[in-house]
Amino acid sequence: MAVFEQDLKLESRLVQCGVGRDKTTGAISFPIYPSATFRHPGVGETTGFDYTRTGNPTRQVLEETLADLEGGERGLVFASGMAALSTLFLKFDSGDHLIVSRDLYGGTYRVLEQIFARLGVTASYVDSTDLAAVAAAIEPRSRALLVETPGNPLLGVADLEGLGALCRAHGLLYVVDNTFLTPLLQRPLAFGADVVVYSATKYLGGHNDLCAGALIARAPALGDELFFLQNSTGAILPPQDCWLLLRSLKTLALRLGRHEANALPVARWLDGHRRVEQVYYPGLPQHPGHQLSRRQAQGFGGMLSFRVDAPETARRTLKRLRLISFAESLGGVESLMTLPAVQTHADIPEARRLELGICDRLLRLSVGIEALEDIIADLAQALEG
Repeated sequence: MAVFEQDLKLESRLVQCGVGRDKTTGAISFPIYPSATFRHPGVGETTGFDYTRTGNPTRQVLEETLADLEGGERGLVFASGMAALSTLFLKFDSGDHLIVSRDLYGGTYRVLEQIFARLGVTASYVDSTDLAAVAAAIEPRSRALLVETPGNPLLGVADLEGLGALCRAHGLLYVVDNTFLTPLLQRPLAFGADVVVYSATKYLGGHNDLCAGALIARAPALGDELFFLQNSTGAILPPQDCWLLLRSLKTLALRLGRHEANALPVARWLDGHRRVEQVYYPGLPQHPGHQLSRRQAQGFGGMLSFRVDAPETARRTLKRLRLISFAESLGGVESLMTLPAVQTHADIPEARRLELGICDRLLRLSVGIEALEDIIADLAQALEG
């Protein structure tokens, strides 16, 4: 559902989110409605809001904004990215089979293997950058494809259009986690995706001060189905956090531009460092997904990973960081570095991690918006320590 009558660019839509929606006062910043319940005019009558789990004015503005930014029909926001994904997985029945990117957040693997597997939902993890591998994984009980692109933490780039055609040919629900790029840089619905997933904690929130998730559905019927699951299970985003996310969205274009402007020279600098064996960043021409990224995205984002020469180098680097924080998460204005093998991807069995290349020498860097010179200086002193 379009929020704006005129055809505004995404940057303008972001800045204007919530503006003009409060008809009572004309507030530029859309108000927080903390009410848990709403008064009925009469029996069988409603103001459009009854109970906050089902609907809240602040949440509605946020959900409609996200749907508009993605070009979808319905947006839904949740208490976390995992709450959003778990609600989506509740759509599937015992015996259903999912095809999932193998280059993905470890928490997604954990919830599938340790929770939904007990409910009879199975998953196969494939190299989603290889269309033939994805096609070979399709079984009679396959119901959906979930792809992260770029992947986490190895930044693999999947062919969104090719995967969309494959999903249509086999009747699969096509789900894309777009957390790393946001709708400013990549719009999966335009390539045939049915659902876009976000950990809105990351770039959409952008300040490491809220936890949120989102689903955006391309078709109204699917949006209604996901709303039924959201309302029934209740993992909603509270009104205060909805307002905070609305506020954060207004500066997304500025923040993301600075993240990317810093990430490319950082990637180049790391690529030339004597202790760095490999850099994973789609913006580098030698990255296998570089040309594909140029075709299907409007930028390369602010995430990169790199492999150092020894486990001791990785641990020493993390300990010596000064400006960059050794912390989980990503996409905030502050630069963060993690060791995926022992943090974000620790729940993936070691043998599988090593097969993927997620070893104790791999570091993931969320490049912040600090001065580029300061980021590189911190990396230099940490790596050389």
